[in-house]
Amino acid sequence: MSKLNGKAVVAQGGGPTAVINQSLVGVILEARKFDCIENVYGALHGVSGIVKENFMDLTQATTHNLEMVANTPSSGMLSTRDKPDAEYCGKIFDVLKAHDVRYFYYVGGNDSADTCRIVNENAQKAGYELRVVHIPKTIDNDLLVTDHCPGFGSAGLFVAQAFAGINLDNRSIPGIYIGVVMGRNAGFLTATSIFAKKFPDDGPHLVYVPEKAFDKEKFLVDVERIYRENGRCVIAVSEGICDAKGEPIVASLTQIQEKDAHGNIQLSGTGALGDALAGLIKTRLKIKRVRTDTFGYLQRSYLGTVSSVDAHEAREVGEKAVQFSVWHNVDGSVAIRRTGDYSVEYFLTPLGTVARATKSMPDEFIDEAHSSITDVFKAYARPLIGTMPQYDRIWAPKVAKILTKN
Repeated sequence: MSKLNGKAVVAQGGGPTAVINQSLVGVILEARKFDCIENVYGALHGVSGIVKENFMDLTQATTHNLEMVANTPSSGMLSTRDKPDAEYCGKIFDVLKAHDVRYFYYVGGNDSADTCRIVNENAQKAGYELRVVHIPKTIDNDLLVTDHCPGFGSAGLFVAQAFAGINLDNRSIPGIYIGVVMGRNAGFLTATSIFAKKFPDDGPHLVYVPEKAFDKEKFLVDVERIYRENGRCVIAVSEGICDAKGEPIVASLTQIQEKDAHGNIQLSGTGALGDALAGLIKTRLKIKRVRTDTFGYLQRSYLGTVSSVDAHEAREVGEKAVQFSVWHNVDGSVAIRRTGDYSVEYFLTPLGTVARATKSMPDEFIDEAHSSITDVFKAYARPLIGTMPQYDRIWAPKVAKILTKN
């Protein structure tokens, strides 16, 4: 089978991650090995850069520079929140065709996969040979088909470490603590907070994810029970938790109705949910010391908190994207299949199987009765987040009291 000759374009879309540049550099370095790829262009700000023809010729970037970028969090080619429709994708195709681009690689989530699908359909209708490959990326870990998503492991490592530190602080000066973690529809990232637990009384003591309806009354009962048993309570909450009707809790507890670029209620970038839950506890349970944090962008591109497995796999999905498109002359989305404990293999799935829809945590990962996460999830996620820093408690006998009885 003869190989397509022409240029390649690589772009990054959606929220950044700590390892997204591993995928970018994987594409660039692998593509530069093939004579059929004349130049490798990078589009600044994702598909927005394509329609504006804002390209960089990455063929001329030094390998040393690229390797430094690979180890740098956030999107090296910059990103976009544009969600292209058919007309927008038509413009993308027109620019790619004008520049004689025969290989298009897009690193992103399910919206990016949908963009790839539409651009690919435009090329097929026009009879223009163009290989389009979507490269998975999201800290939410909610893409269909693939076992997990590059970016999730490193974000999970940050969340676990953050809750470990929070728990130590909360044990020192007890009270109620609420940490709000990213995750509109899926609770994978919030669930990684349970890796902070080393001792039986460690937090998080309660974990709430979008996959299960959030009941305010049960929440208050849970908090009161844990607080009574331990004198403190650490809580991990997904920003996207909803009530039984599917209404976001942040909307039902507050007056916030701000919408994001896709028409969804704004969840990130605000501490409203944490503040509302804290207010509920203070008002109903009469507990004064209640503190809350919204992790926000911190969990996405935290410098120095990177899972080695996550970085390795992010590089390989970029490399595999090029290999599938050049060696096999096919389009699709790169996916990961778990083959052992722990090993993986990569395969290509049709773009339509990843586009638009999202994956949720399976029931076997969630202990709904105890507002917690199961050991099955731990076995799934532990290889992805890697090794946690170690910490300990002082173990020494107490001295008998002389002047006091209690």
